[in-house]
Amino acid sequence: MLAALLCFFLRFAGAQELEEARKNFLAGKYDECLRTCAKPDREAGRNEEWPLLHAQTLLAVGRYPPAEVVVSNALLRSTSSIRLRLLGVETANALGNAALARTRLKEINQMAGARTWAYRDPPNIVALGRTALLLGADPKTVLERLFNPAQKAEPDLRDSYLASGELALAKHDYAIAATKFSEALKKFPDDADVLNGLARAYQPNARGKMLELTATALEKNENHVPSLLLLTDHTIDAEEYAEADKLLDRAFKVNAWHPEAWAYRAVLAHLRNDTAGETRARENALKYWPDNPAVDHLIGLKLSQKYRFTEGAACQRQALAFDAGYLPAQIQLAEDLLRLGQETEGWQLAQNVNNQDAYDVTAYNLVALRGTMQKFPTLTNADFVLRMSTNEAALYGDRALALLDRAKAKLTAKYGITLESPTFIEIFPEQKDFGVRTFGMPGNPGFLGVCFGRVITANSPASQGGNPANWEAVLWHEFCHVVTLQLTKNKMPRWLSEGISVYEELQANPAWGQTMNPRYREMVIGNDLTPVGKLSSAFLSPKSDLHLQFAYYQSALVVEYLVGQYGFESLRAILGDLATGADINDAISKHTVPLKQVEQEFAAFAKAKAEALGPGLDWEKLDGVHARMKALGLPEVKLAVPDTTKSKNYWALLNQAEKLVAEKKWAEAKVPLATLIELYPNQSGPNNAYAMLATVHRGLKETPEERAALEKWASQEADALEAYSRLMELAEDAKEWKTVSQNAERFLAVNPLVAPPYRYLGHASEELGEAEPAIKAYQKLLLLDPADPADVHFRLARLMRVNNAAAAKRQVLQALEEAPRFREAHRLLLELAQANTTSTNAPVEVKP
Repeated sequence: MLAALLCFFLRFAGAQELEEARKNFLAGKYDECLRTCAKPDREAGRNEEWPLLHAQTLLAVGRYPPAEVVVSNALLRSTSSIRLRLLGVETANALGNAALARTRLKEINQMAGARTWAYRDPPNIVALGRTALLLGADPKTVLERLFNPAQKAEPDLRDSYLASGELALAKHDYAIAATKFSEALKKFPDDADVLNGLARAYQPNARGKMLELTATALEKNENHVPSLLLLTDHTIDAEEYAEADKLLDRAFKVNAWHPEAWAYRAVLAHLRNDTAGETRARENALKYWPDNPAVDHLIGLKLSQKYRFTEGAACQRQALAFDAGYLPAQIQLAEDLLRLGQETEGWQLAQNVNNQDAYDVTAYNLVALRGTMQKFPTLTNADFVLRMSTNEAALYGDRALALLDRAKAKLTAKYGITLESPTFIEIFPEQKDFGVRTFGMPGNPGFLGVCFGRVITANSPASQGGNPANWEAVLWHEFCHVVTLQLTKNKMPRWLSEGISVYEELQANPAWGQTMNPRYREMVIGNDLTPVGKLSSAFLSPKSDLHLQFAYYQSALVVEYLVGQYGFESLRAILGDLATGADINDAISKHTVPLKQVEQEFAAFAKAKAEALGPGLDWEKLDGVHARMKALGLPEVKLAVPDTTKSKNYWALLNQAEKLVAEKKWAEAKVPLATLIELYPNQSGPNNAYAMLATVHRGLKETPEERAALEKWASQEADALEAYSRLMELAEDAKEWKTVSQNAERFLAVNPLVAPPYRYLGHASEELGEAEPAIKAYQKLLLLDPADPADVHFRLARLMRVNNAAAAKRQVLQALEEAPRFREAHRLLLELAQANTTSTNAPVEVKP
């Protein structure tokens, strides 16, 4: 009896000690965990838990040879353990012993087949699932038949959640990954591995959440290398390279030989043009596993994320030289090649990955997209290859090519570059297809277009609902990226690339791009300017959509400041230095003044520009007054709404104008609107004063005044469809055909997929005696199911009769098909027939 109690006590004490050691491991107290695991009595018996924990801890601190020794010795005692063998695959690979890793996988497979009954408990089921994945089993089958049942059978089994979540991350299924890790977090709220998994699931689309989760993970385990590396990844994206170095130093204190950490160090060296440092870092990454494909894959992935697709593709090819079956490198190479315009090999690689792994979301999406894109017609000229849907190609493909030709002529001359031709442009009528082509998956709705260097992808107006952006401005913006990316060999920070493109939009058309507005004014004068040296970080984790748009605006403002203060040649010199691999902040300092002075001067420049917006207006918000009174401890009082007949408060005037317009008090609304326009004449955007004033004049039947307000609105806004439409209507009534034509062109630059602007343009061109533009407009109108197709065919027949009688006859016959009693069409058909008879019966002169 005493012996039995003693045995129970020893087992209970051992279980407690094991649990304490696990807690130390999860808390990052690796030295304490190792001391506990290394006690002599741990080597005795067949308990696999101690050697598993011991080897995992040794792997975490980069002691790969001792980890393999622990596993090998434990397998001598626990010969039937598949969990130890699976960990042994990791320790063997960590030492570059691929043969041993394959042997252990084969042994697990054989043991599971011979002794299935022995491995039905949830921990072993998860181990079998992980093994099956390494042997190439279908991931969805593993998830549904092994991981999910294991989790259901033992809801508190940590490893089942981690296995499912890691599988989803590996296959780019971030939604499922987020679900799995969120479920795990409810049960393991202090687990850094779980927090890190959820953070990685949020990384593509929710950087703010990712950063919060990573900070929490490092609170729970300050030595958690995966979280330190995730932050490193983020800071590299944000171009905060010094911070990335500090994070890597922290990681190396835990694990001096972590392959991914050294791969990130190689990336940083590459971005700094430090070839020797890159070589050393890569060699350290491959120290224990010389042909580890994950190292070059990670280096290439980060370079591609910096738009260095040629270098990134070379890294993926090196990874595949180490392991031709390494699917992450295959799918990344496919994306790189597609972004480089090398489509034949790129699409084939995507198909190969999809054939081997139907669960890889990126590969599946790309293969599905290829089927859609194969139906796109291709429009070409000497410089461009344009792909778009059939109906859109017919409607505005020619217009898009003409715009691109103008952009190329202007921008290449300005920046002094001869481009590599052709440039590929792909315009997608569905946002999800744009997302897949651009990012590998649907989503990312904030982007109108993206440029990779020689390849541009863009959303068409059809994908943007009822409020499309000006697609001509988008294409101009993206083609400017083609120029600057090729000029710098894709070695420029995001903020400068975006800033120049927005700046050049404004240079091409003052209604394009972004300008100072009340919200931006508030942000500039407030605390929302990002230092120039850190401006790329503003694009990664903005507080809101407004802050993201402000990042674009501020970037363009920096470019405007640099050009205005130091000249356009300084900007070109900066771009030239970037092409050689120079750091952006060094290049700016070299060709202007020290960065600190640039930041101070720019802040003053931006503030002056903000204060110049409506300088006669009072911009104080009433809720701001309330907040200050509360902060000062003053009693809350009801503030009187300013009298808008005397007030110059922008917000009060705007609110009063909106209220009066909504109530159709037209005459009264003129008062605040007149003040707004007088003190802030360059307004645009929704509910601007010109739009409201046009509504007021229309209500009062003051047509000349309405037209004046509409014209001012239309001249200052790139996508004012309501203004363009009304101006076409009014100008047609007044027979002012040039104004009709101008606003039809404006409308088509925003939405070329509806009928009215083509009808207006055709009519105006007819009246102006411009036959070819009229014919083109009417032909496109017929593609859009016009209300009166007979009239359109008839007009085309009249326009064509001079130069193409046969085509004119076809058009008039089609008019009569639509309207058999169309008298003017019958008369025209008779005239065409008589003209043809006269031509046929004309005498033929015979020369001797």
